[in-house]
Amino acid sequence: MSRKYQVEADITKASTLPAAYYQDRKAFEASKDCYFANSWQFIGDINLAKVPGQVFPFEFMPGLLNEPLLLTRDTEDKLHCITNVCTHRGMTVCEGAGNERFLRCRYHGRRFGLDGKFKSMPEFEDVCDFPSERDNLRPIPLHQWGNLLFASLEPVAPFETIFAPILERLSWLPLNEFKLDANNSRDYLVRAHWSLYVDNYLEGFHIPFVHTALNDILDYDSYVTETYDWCSLQIAEAKSDEGIFDLPKSSPDYGKRISAYYYWVFPNLMLNFYPWGLSINIIRPHGIDTTKVSFIRYVWDETKVGIGAGADIDRVEREDEQVVELVQKGLKSRFYDRGRFSPKREIGTHHFHRLLAEKLKY
Repeated sequence: MSRKYQVEADITKASTLPAAYYQDRKAFEASKDCYFANSWQFIGDINLAKVPGQVFPFEFMPGLLNEPLLLTRDTEDKLHCITNVCTHRGMTVCEGAGNERFLRCRYHGRRFGLDGKFKSMPEFEDVCDFPSERDNLRPIPLHQWGNLLFASLEPVAPFETIFAPILERLSWLPLNEFKLDANNSRDYLVRAHWSLYVDNYLEGFHIPFVHTALNDILDYDSYVTETYDWCSLQIAEAKSDEGIFDLPKSSPDYGKRISAYYYWVFPNLMLNFYPWGLSINIIRPHGIDTTKVSFIRYVWDETKVGIGAGADIDRVEREDEQVVELVQKGLKSRFYDRGRFSPKREIGTHHFHRLLAEKLKY
């Protein structure tokens, strides 16, 4: 655990991370490796590389890590995620999406297979001990969940381990039937430290005060939070039978009027499951006080869009954005240091602060 930032395990005795944490540039720089490089990040769905020969270059954590990667589907119909930097002189190998038979660096002609394996290089006949494994494009851990794709540069644990609580509880959901709704997906720029946005997401304590329309739908008294090793869940029940899941008997929540499952995965991924489908929220730091928030919508049942807790997520986001930006300003006050946690309502935020302090390596 960070020697500078510590959070008591007993929530009844604990105080939040200090205001200094959110203004600490050393901690922000350290977070790139200790929080993000070893995390699983959503990169898109299988349509990015749907057919053999299709290639799709992208960056891992754009705005923060900017690691050049490449998604490919080879002639054997197998998906790969590989580095997109030539092993000769560091040139970007693939510069645009399309269909290819092989990968060729246009700087000096080095060729690779769609699996990243070295194929050939002109004018290298006299080079000793060449080629070697170092001349291949490095494979990056990739996991497919339904049609959704996740990657990690150096995963701290397997995808199945970190996402186990979600995979087990929602195993009945046919994720392969979820369709991207690009027209209703949005990006927002929030002028605040990225973790303040996560702080706010992880508790329903503010719902009656900030989200009055949402509060009219949800049964606040039954709102609960569950924490796991690498993630947490907020279960939102509805006041009526409108806009709720039709749960199978195998579900541990069968018989309840579940309006939403709000899952968070450390450090910056939110999976909001509604009866109509899924809203993926990705929180990407672009600076110590600037954050890009992406809402990516996947629809499963169009007949339920516009009903229940997931009916107006744009409004909810704008309400959250306003309070988070005000907190960012407030943390600069010389009169504020730390606050205390509500043991009943801020379990998720306490869990998050503990993880932030534990993973910070200074």
